[in-house]
This record gives sequence, structure tokens and C-alpha cells, in this order.
Amino acid sequence: MSANTDNAGECPVMHGGNTASGNSNMDWWPEALNLDILHQHDSKTNPMGEDFDYREEVKKLDYKALETDMRALMTDSQEWWPADWGHYGGLMIRMAWHAAGTYRIADGRGGGGTGNQRFAPINSWPDNGNLDKARRLLWPIKKKYGNKISWADLFILAGNIAYESMGLKTFGFSYGREDIWHPEKDIYWGAEKEWLAPSDSRYEDLDKPSTMENPLAAVQMGLIYVNPEGVNGKPDPLKTAEQVRETFARMAMDDEETAALTAGGHTVGKTHGNGDAEALGPEPEGADVEEQGLGWRNPNMQGKAANAVTSGIEGAWTTKPTEFDMGYFDLLFGYEWELKKSPAGAWQWEPVDIKEEHKPVDATDPSIRHNPIMTDADMAMKMDPKYRAICEKFMADPDYFRDAFARAWFKLTHRDMGPKARYIGPDVPAEDLIWQDPVPQGETNYTEEAVKQKIAAAGLPINELVCTAWDSARTFRGSDMRGGANGARIRLAPQKNWEGNEPQRLAKVLKVYEQISAETGASIADVIVLGGSVGIEQAAKAAGHHVHVPFLKGRGDATDEMTDAESFEPLEPLADGFRNWQKKEYVVKPEEMLLDRAQLMGLTAPEMTVLLGGMRVLGTNHGGTKHGVFTDREGQLTNDFFVNLTDMANRWEPKGQNLYDIVDRKSGKTKFTATRVDLVFGSNSILRSYAEVYAQDDNQGKFVRDFVKAWAKVMNADRFDIA
Repeated sequence: MSANTDNAGECPVMHGGNTASGNSNMDWWPEALNLDILHQHDSKTNPMGEDFDYREEVKKLDYKALETDMRALMTDSQEWWPADWGHYGGLMIRMAWHAAGTYRIADGRGGGGTGNQRFAPINSWPDNGNLDKARRLLWPIKKKYGNKISWADLFILAGNIAYESMGLKTFGFSYGREDIWHPEKDIYWGAEKEWLAPSDSRYEDLDKPSTMENPLAAVQMGLIYVNPEGVNGKPDPLKTAEQVRETFARMAMDDEETAALTAGGHTVGKTHGNGDAEALGPEPEGADVEEQGLGWRNPNMQGKAANAVTSGIEGAWTTKPTEFDMGYFDLLFGYEWELKKSPAGAWQWEPVDIKEEHKPVDATDPSIRHNPIMTDADMAMKMDPKYRAICEKFMADPDYFRDAFARAWFKLTHRDMGPKARYIGPDVPAEDLIWQDPVPQGETNYTEEAVKQKIAAAGLPINELVCTAWDSARTFRGSDMRGGANGARIRLAPQKNWEGNEPQRLAKVLKVYEQISAETGASIADVIVLGGSVGIEQAAKAAGHHVHVPFLKGRGDATDEMTDAESFEPLEPLADGFRNWQKKEYVVKPEEMLLDRAQLMGLTAPEMTVLLGGMRVLGTNHGGTKHGVFTDREGQLTNDFFVNLTDMANRWEPKGQNLYDIVDRKSGKTKFTATRVDLVFGSNSILRSYAEVYAQDDNQGKFVRDFVKAWAKVMNADRFDIA
């Protein structure tokens, strides 16, 4: 570095080190295992402190006062961002919809439960254009009520209040969504490197929407659902109908719910494309500091709501866009429609020979009327035979339509909250809905030790006790709070038939557990978890450690009638690195699939490490394989996995796809076999640092304690009924 400190070309700070990715480890070694997904919501990013509990704080909220203020906001048009027809309802509904609409059933990620719309990339998706204004309009309310209301709750509540202010009786609302404080940058939204890239790359065959890449649901990068102009921007309502059907199915909606949401969502508000889209400034993440977090600056806005540009499509769907009525159906089915271009150059459908009184008035000047519009997805509701039949049913019974939409809206905005036990507030619906995965209250009037004694006396092997408990609990997804041991759905379809659950072994164990349940009064769900406890305590004792696995009574047993079997299919494990199994070979590496499951289960990297090492020595591998069982004391809870993994007296030799031998350096004798999932704990520098901790001579006790703690976390992850 030059000694001339006055040189204007030099800078006293490290370029890019604090504000850009720079040369990160993943830039240098893109094939390395990235553990960031396990720590994406590290407490260091949270400004609230460890003692803050939002779910308790929100119970102190003055719900009525907040909702009164929210209702007043809807019609308080502000000069800096004027409301269409003096009502922000359409904008707020779109904000709530797009927050919730990122949810997808394949991995449960996305949704409105975390307030992640505040952060990149979602805050800058093209489909979320100008929603930054909706969030900024809510700031005075957030500022006023502070810690008692999260942004996540506020977004969804704004949509609910907007609908109510425009005449819809909503189905209900729950508070309790806790904000995150860091972008969920490790969620896979697609491989494209540009916004709105043609959707062909997401499909094996674009004409077969079911071939869309999993776990994706939206058809293009930067969209919530489908392209409103048509497939790849080419209008064709019947093709669009098939994409709508697949996309909404991947967001947990059937055809009736999809039609209801489309019609109800487009009954109010408008699209925005009255101007030159190329004139807009950059999105929020690309804008300079003077924009203060806002994006898409419109130099031609001129203080008029009617001049806004967002999607590029321009116009309202109904005659009265601030009233929830049957106007959507009246116009869609009452007129013929033709393709036209908006002022911004986007394809849209407009009616032929529409009556003047059926035209909506200008969003700014009520003396002017414009044609209503329909998107390609709207035309799909008319032209697709299945959707048309549903819409005709709605038209024949407006009350049924209102109820169907209210229920679908509630599902859209609450699906990722998990079971009803997590709901908070005065407007929680009394009705139990099957998509909430209801579980009856379990019995607690039994003696834990008596149940454990019966389990021990049954003579089941330790590995079967542990495997059954693990397989029951491992379905839990922290992304949408589904799955887990509560409900014992492992004994119901489809879970009892999943290959990963070893159906024959499972049936044998469950037969024993059902008898114990009948004799003791404990639920089968509790017996399953206690069986895991018995196995671990026996294994620890055999290794010289006396431990008690923490246990919480009260799990219930779900029935077939309480279970939407089809909705549980996406929870089927296709791989479980903890049991050293995967259903088949995938493009994704086995260790990456392990990380994905660990993250969904809410595990940290150290917890993942200690659980896998313990599971190996307990002999819990799927099918009884010996890969990774680095011990001659199988069935004892020892740290042998880590001891042998880090022993430099050994060397590793590849023996085929995803198979390796551990060989004694002196004798050349093969001692153990392994998979990539085993070896990554020695090859990855971070995971090796954890493995070395557990391999130390003085940490055998720590290993057992940490294993038991992590195990209890997995078993109790879904116990929202006692939170």
C-alpha cells in the first residue's frame, strides 16, 4: 500500500467487505457445503433481545383500537401516495395477498408468517411493485402500537380490515406471527438470474405445468403466481388456466378455492399501467439512499392515483372497485372480451360494447369513466370448463360465494401458521378446519414410568424404539408448523406406507404400542415418544451414563377423519441423512438434503451434528445398513462416531457412488463403510470443528447430554398446545 495517504484514489476502508458479497467463501468454492441456512435467523440479527416474547406481548394489545385505526387509514388518502378512489383497500389486500401467497406446500416455506416481505429479494420482486408504499402507509400504526404488533401480523390484518371496510364479512383472524430480522436469502426461489425470465426453464415441458421444478410454485422469477398477460406474456386463457391450476395447487388450493380467490381478489381494487413502465426508477434494493427504502419512483405520477404504474396492465375489474359485490361475475360473464394493449404496453382483455354505466370511474377524477379489464387468468375462469362451472355456482348463490371466498382467504393468510393451538386473539374462528391438521387433546392422567416399564418389558430392540419415535417426529416443518409426533399420524395413511418409515417394522412396533396405550390410558403418540426415551436411556446406561430424557405428556391421537391424507404427501421424506437413507439418487447432494431437513426441523448445526452421530451408534440406519456405524458397540450411546471419524490412523477410499471404506493405514483392513453424509462431518471445516469437540476424551458426557437435549427438542417441536 502506498505511503501517500493524500492520494485521492485510495480509500481507508475495505471495498465491498461490509456492503457487498465480495469474495466470499462460496464465491471461491461454490461446491462447498453452505451451512448458512441453519443460522439464517441468528439471534444476533434480532434487536428485541432474548427476553422478548412476541406471542405473549401481542396478547396485551388493544385489538379494537388497532383495528379502528386500521379502518380509518383505509380512507385517509395521503398526498405522497394518493389512494385509488380515496380508498387504500385494494393496495392493502394486494400487500397481504402477496405476503401470504409465497407459501408453497412442497417445503412449507414462504407465506406471510414472518414479515419477510420487508426484505430482499421479496421486497423488490417485480410482482411486488409499489407494495413498499403499502408498508410505509402502515408505519404510523406500527409506530403507535410498537412491540405489541408485528409487521407480519400487521400485513395480514391490513388485508382483512380492507375487505371488511369494503363490505365483506371475513371468516376470522389470528394474531401471533413473529417477525424475522434478516432476509431469508437461503430459500430457493428459482435458478434464473434475471427477473421475469421466460418460464420454460422451470418446466420439463411448458405444456405440462405439473412438470414445474419442485419446490417452486410461481411460474417465473419475481412473480407470486402466474403471468397476468399469459404464459410467458402470450395471452391464451386455456393455457393460463392449467398454469393457474398447478400453481394454486402448489399453494394448497383446490379448484373451488382458486376460483373464489381469483374472483374475490379481483372484485376490488385495480391494476396499474397508465404510463411508461420504462420511466420508473429502480426497485427498493436498487434505489439510492435518498429514496429511503422506497422504489419504483414514478416521475410522471403528478400526485394522481390514476397515473400509477405497477404491473403495466391498467384498469379495474368491476364497476364499483371499492365495494365487495358480484360485479366481477356480472362483467366477466355479461360481456364478450377482446385483447388490447394498456398505455404501458401490456396485454389485457377489455369488453366489447360495454354500457357506459358499467364502466368504473377514474381512480382520481370521478367525472371520467374507463373500460374495465380482465387478465388472462380472469379469462381462464370463464373459458376453462371446470373453473366456469364453479363460477356459475357462485353466481347462482352469492352468499355461498362470499362464504367460499372468506374461507379461502382465511386459509391463504393462515395456512403457514400451523395448528389452531397457535392462534391468538378475539377473532379466532371456533370451527376446526381439516387443513389445520386438528389433533384432539391427549390424556395426562397416567404414570410415565409405568408406561416406560411396559415398553421396556415388551423387548423391542433399541434401534426400533428410537427409529419409530424419530420417524414420527421428523415430519415436523418449522416453515409452516406442520407434521411432528403429536397426533401419531405415522399410524395413518399416507405415513404408515411411506418407504422411509419402513412399513413392516413400523406395523410391528405400533401393534405393541397400541396394546400399551389401551392398558395405560396414554395416547399412542405419547407411547411412541416414550419408546424413544426408553431406547435412549437404555443405550446411555449401557455406555455408562445415567440420563433421563425430558418428556411432556398430553399428545393426542388423530383419526383418519381429522386427516387430509393428500395434503400430507408433500411431507414424505425423500431422504433422511440422520438415518443414512435416501429414496433414490438426486441431482442435489445427500449432504445438502440433510441440511434442508435439519433446517425445516429447526436444528442448529451443532444439534444436527450430535443427533446424527448419536443415531449412527444406536444403529438406526434405514434397513439396518452399517454405513456410518463407526463403532463396535452398536446400541450404546457413545461418541465413537466422532472418535473414529477423526482418527488419523484411518484413511478413506471411494467405493462407488456415495459409498466409501474406512481403512486402517497400517493393515489395509477395511474397518467401516460410509456415505457422503457421514464423511461431510470430517471434510467440512465447520462441521469438523463440532465433530472434534464431541470426539474429545473429556466430552463423552457432554456428547450424551447434548444428544438428549437435541432429541427432546425434536420430539417436542410441535407441542404448541403447551406453549
